[in-house]
Amino acid sequence: MAAAVLRSWGRVALKIGPRPATAISLKCCGGVRQKSTVQYVTRPDLPKLAYRKVKGKSPGVVFLPGFASNMGGQKAEALEEFCQSLGHSYLRFDYTGCGASEGVRKECTVGSWKRDVLFLLDELVDGPQILVGSSMGGWLMLLAAVARPERIAALVGISTAADHFVTAFKSLPLEVRKEFEEKGEWTVATKHNEEGSYTVSMDFLQEAENHCVLQGPIPVTCPVRLIHGLKDQDIPWHISMQVADRVLSTDVDVILRKHGQHRMGEKDDIKLMVYTIDDLIDKLTTMV
Repeated sequence: MAAAVLRSWGRVALKIGPRPATAISLKCCGGVRQKSTVQYVTRPDLPKLAYRKVKGKSPGVVFLPGFASNMGGQKAEALEEFCQSLGHSYLRFDYTGCGASEGVRKECTVGSWKRDVLFLLDELVDGPQILVGSSMGGWLMLLAAVARPERIAALVGISTAADHFVTAFKSLPLEVRKEFEEKGEWTVATKHNEEGSYTVSMDFLQEAENHCVLQGPIPVTCPVRLIHGLKDQDIPWHISMQVADRVLSTDVDVILRKHGQHRMGEKDDIKLMVYTIDDLIDKLTTMV
């Protein structure tokens, strides 16, 4: 595995590869354990949310997918097998308008997806949780940690996309922004769906500004781990560095993967994610 460099605010460390693999760690990346079943949670006057849950001990792990993604990805499934192997609780789910959940994605906002996360934290899990956020899920995990600090044991961001939609739109040339504003929506090219693009409404962008976190200190004091690929063409790796600089926690590591891309879906990428969470669980259990 390629070298992984960790920069820790308060200390500096160099780590070459992961620690030796255990039978438990390896089993999560290709095992044959039975998957959890899809369930639905009902909310008053709001769309039902689809989720998969594994019961177990604390700290639990909650996976937050990326934009327009769902709970069926490789990282989400690998984490389920890992948590099953250790006997820790695990929750993965689909945001409103995504995957198997009810609702219309184009009607959703960063605020409504944040509401989804907080509802699940309040209603479906017990005890302290390690939030694992992929891309936009990394932004949402920060928002959730600020809103529910007593519920969050640690954060693990994968290609964290904090403030992404807002900063990316504002970085466009003025004439291009005006063209999209007149049209009422922003069309973004992507290689992550069959259409080759996705659209974001101006209303979505305006609402997202209310949830930006990088303008000042982020009141998060739990352990934070941020994994990012240097070849990420969607979310620049320096966003993770900005998050690390702004969170108030003194226990923060940034792990940069030299050949890592945005989805961090290669086998070694997923192993690194699992090892990182495994180390956090050991740390948190020892602290207790």
